[in-house]
Amino acid sequence: MNTVIANPLLGTLLHAVGATSAAVCYTPQKRVKGWSWQTYWLTQAAFCWLLLPVLGAYLTIPHLAQVLRAAPHDAMVRSFLLGAAYGVGGTAFGLAIRHIGFSLTYALAVGLSSVLGTLLPPLVRGEFAALFAKTGSGWVMTGIAVGTVGIFLCGLSGRLKETDLAGDATRSDFCVAKGLPLCLLAGVLSAVYGFALEAGAPIARVAEAYGAGVFNGNVTYIFANSGAFLTTLAYCLLLSFKQKSFGEWVSLPADIGKASLAKNVGLSVLTGCLWYGQFFFYNLGHVRMGTFKFTSWAIHMIMLVLISNALGLALREWRGCKPRTWIAVGISLTVLVCAVLVLTYGNYLGDLAAGR
Repeated sequence: MNTVIANPLLGTLLHAVGATSAAVCYTPQKRVKGWSWQTYWLTQAAFCWLLLPVLGAYLTIPHLAQVLRAAPHDAMVRSFLLGAAYGVGGTAFGLAIRHIGFSLTYALAVGLSSVLGTLLPPLVRGEFAALFAKTGSGWVMTGIAVGTVGIFLCGLSGRLKETDLAGDATRSDFCVAKGLPLCLLAGVLSAVYGFALEAGAPIARVAEAYGAGVFNGNVTYIFANSGAFLTTLAYCLLLSFKQKSFGEWVSLPADIGKASLAKNVGLSVLTGCLWYGQFFFYNLGHVRMGTFKFTSWAIHMIMLVLISNALGLALREWRGCKPRTWIAVGISLTVLVCAVLVLTYGNYLGDLAAGR
């Protein structure tokens, strides 16, 4: 049995790699032509949620078949069902964007997911009070609070950007009454993914006993991610049936130009690989976080928003914005950087006090 050595600094860096993978995973979608959203989304989801988790576990978990036979079946079922709830949250996220825009949806849904997904698991386990007694806990809680504020500020600066570049503060389909409930649903159910991984922890422990080491969490993705795929599959098939888009997997419209099925599939696979990459590196970072391992979700969410916005600046997506918007995004990114540093320092102190 391999023992995982805690190293919060390395863990944070690995979370950054996963967050970067998540931040760029939607980029290939811009080059997909001739496919409706559901055709593209289901194709990439088949890789991200179904095929790659199985392949990743097969390549990194020794004696996978024996692990699955020895692991508790109730843990598999709970992880699968909670993953399915997370899939509903992802669908709600996409629908919310239609009504209140990407930036506000990101701020509200990701901010809520960051807080709930981080604090609820130890609270449900009855460990929350004990965490406050540990060295570095004040820094950790401060980092979570600062990160939540930073995510919200990024949402506001993103909304300013949308207004600046559109030249109109309103849109005909902008509807808070529809978008806000969807955001709340997306935030709550996205946080459930942390519970899906927690539910699968007994399976990961069996994998570690068989020599999986730092890769032990990869076996959990077989169940949590396939649950998410199930709800994604149901929604995409429903849309395909309503819009009669099943034929898009066979042929493309003649007036699309240089688009091809092979290119669309390739871009979808790339999206799925990038999206799965965030989970792969999330696990590698999570197992190294030590005393305050529960902060992994907050660190991942904060860095996802931070890197997404930083990449947007690097790609000149903010060009043409007003000075107030530049100031707002600068403050937002500064707050997020501070949150990551504070959280990392809190984890470092906790690990130091534990004598590792």
